[in-house]
Amino acid sequence: MGPQTFRAAWILPITSAPIRNGWVTTDAGRIVACGRPHEVPVAGEIRSLGDVVVMPALANAHTHLELSWMRGRIPPSSSFLGWVSGMMRERLQSADGRDDGFVRSAMAGALAEMKASGTGLVGDISNSLAHLDVLEESGLEGMVFHEVVKFRAAGASAFIDDALRRIESSRALSRWRVALAPHAPYSVAPSVYRALAAARSQLLERRMSVHVAESREEVEFIGRGGGGWPDVLKRLGAWDPDWRAPRCSPIEYLDRTGFWDDRTLAVHAVQASEEDLAILASRGVTIVTCPRSNAWVGAGVPPVEAFYRSGARVAIGTDSLTSVADLNLFSELAALRRIAPGVRPADLLRSATLAGADALGFGATHGAIAPGRRASLIAVAIPAGTVDVGEYLVSGIGPGKVRWIGPESAC
Repeated sequence: MGPQTFRAAWILPITSAPIRNGWVTTDAGRIVACGRPHEVPVAGEIRSLGDVVVMPALANAHTHLELSWMRGRIPPSSSFLGWVSGMMRERLQSADGRDDGFVRSAMAGALAEMKASGTGLVGDISNSLAHLDVLEESGLEGMVFHEVVKFRAAGASAFIDDALRRIESSRALSRWRVALAPHAPYSVAPSVYRALAAARSQLLERRMSVHVAESREEVEFIGRGGGGWPDVLKRLGAWDPDWRAPRCSPIEYLDRTGFWDDRTLAVHAVQASEEDLAILASRGVTIVTCPRSNAWVGAGVPPVEAFYRSGARVAIGTDSLTSVADLNLFSELAALRRIAPGVRPADLLRSATLAGADALGFGATHGAIAPGRRASLIAVAIPAGTVDVGEYLVSGIGPGKVRWIGPESAC
């Protein structure tokens, strides 16, 4: 097809200031150049897109697509354990969750919705690794984190070796990578965290994701051994009678196991203290915030402004359709703008694009408009004469205002 140049009311490179009446040139699926109105674009077809902002596709750094079949079934709760109980009951008892065709259809629908609202990269949590072909067929890209759950400490190394073998059997993907993810401090033994840290050298994809400091119940469990989790684990037959509370915060607890490094994602961190955030920042960890889900499950309001003040990297996720109405990352941006008015729109937009791409291991190719990067670009319709394009983009954008441009538009 040759080079194509797209002119627009705004170009949002992410790594530099927005360009008014700018342009971006792509060729063979890559960005060739972008520039200002007085600069001459690369030769080739030129298309004027009008009153839109052209920006990188969004990166949803945390969701659970295999749970999409439970959409609308788990009501909001004021208690995290109350929400968890409802979700687990539905997952175990509903025949729909055992209907492979139903689960696959729900996943495919969720992926299509994500793409329609401008998401191009995804960090997906999977317990089963059973539907990787649905991800591959979606046209999206990302990282699948194979989630492991093991609270009893015995046999941690063999357990992780088995998980590594499952990952190795799923290497045939072209658009998606597969990594490991321990579920949470209340569901994974310290010996498993240590085994994961030791296994990093064997992993092709060394990134890991963990739910941490999400709820008050988790803080109470790790800090004092209470908070309701012992009863839940006993009911599930998963309790380890030899376990003893670390008597610290969940984030410090994982730091003691050697788990944190610059390739780990700390998901939620709603209950993180300033000291906790300092640990994450010093280790190069990316915090993934999911504020709409946190409200739904009764976890609380994440300290978003403190996240950014700490110097830690911050990405954004929606979490799953069990705890949020949709997977539109622009809706997540609007929620963040409401609860963290002190964070600049430019920083929020970086979190939704380049920071998320970095966290998922795609930072060299996605998340920004710059020569050599993938032409994974969206155009967002804006009112004529919009001056503060960043503020507009974090105000809440519906799928009807988003379209893909370039080669991705055909996917």
